[in-house]
Amino acid sequence: MRKLYVLLLGLLLTGQAAPARAADNGSWSVYPVASKVAARPYFYLSADPGQTLTDKVAVANKTGSPLTFRLYAADAYNTARDGGFAVRGPTERMRGVGAWARPAQSRITVPAHRTVTVPFTLHVPDGAGPGDHPGALVALDERVDPGSGALALGVQRAVGARVYLRVSGPTLPAVSVEHVRIDHHQPLIPGLGAGTATISYTLRNTGNVTVDPKVQLRARGLFGRTLLDRILTRVPSELLPGQAVRLTEPWSGAPQLDWGDVTLTVSAPGTRQSASAAFLALPWLLAAIVFAAGAGCGALLVRARRGRARRSVPVRPSPRARTTPSRPRSSPSARP
Repeated sequence: MRKLYVLLLGLLLTGQAAPARAADNGSWSVYPVASKVAARPYFYLSADPGQTLTDKVAVANKTGSPLTFRLYAADAYNTARDGGFAVRGPTERMRGVGAWARPAQSRITVPAHRTVTVPFTLHVPDGAGPGDHPGALVALDERVDPGSGALALGVQRAVGARVYLRVSGPTLPAVSVEHVRIDHHQPLIPGLGAGTATISYTLRNTGNVTVDPKVQLRARGLFGRTLLDRILTRVPSELLPGQAVRLTEPWSGAPQLDWGDVTLTVSAPGTRQSASAAFLALPWLLAAIVFAAGAGCGALLVRARRGRARRSVPVRPSPRARTTPSRPRSSPSARP
């Protein structure tokens, strides 16, 4: 069976007490080399188009054996599942930091319980757009952990230090909420069991800077009654430029019989937008009864109209009856 490989990038940083709050998976960590002023949790860089920056990244081996890594720069993106911070794999096409940054060594071996420091350069091209260009410097373990099962799934692990690069120029914060949808999960019989619903929507960063969006959910029923009003918590704290994520929000205690709409309002410093979707909450049994009653009434109405149409059609004589002349009756002859 053909072996498959899965690349796991450990970029959702843990808050461990490693140097400069390093990205860490327990076996190795990757972090910026401390500056003369202070340690840095991430690479915070700013540059003009056409400018070249230099910096250093540290890779620390926490195991008792040497580890060999592929060191590369990568672009960042938001995951589709929850909007988390993730980076491209080494074979994917890079357009930002992944294409502009180059480590002095692309392959390093770090002895047990030691740290290796590698310089890198980041050249911002002349035509680079202004705003944020997030990425990471990634140390990819060359080993592939053997998998188990019929697919022989192998796992390759990586850890990356985030790079937050801002290219000078006009900045535009802009975020939108799109494709709002509500799906009801109703009990079969009204009143038996709680009604629930799932609200799904898309958040999109249409600007050129990273934003921390806040989303407010409001639901109103018939006659404008307020059914729900809350700030959503399952929202990515960093929505990167050009990225879109599809998110869902459960609604427990949703109405079982109502007609209204839900409105989502997303906001961030300098931007705000809303989108709505209407809903009709109707239990399945009641919906089936209403449908059956409507179908029955429709059938009776059609039958009644057909009956009236038959009775109102005039009866016309046949063509033969109209063309055949009638014979005059002969009078009885007189007897002599």
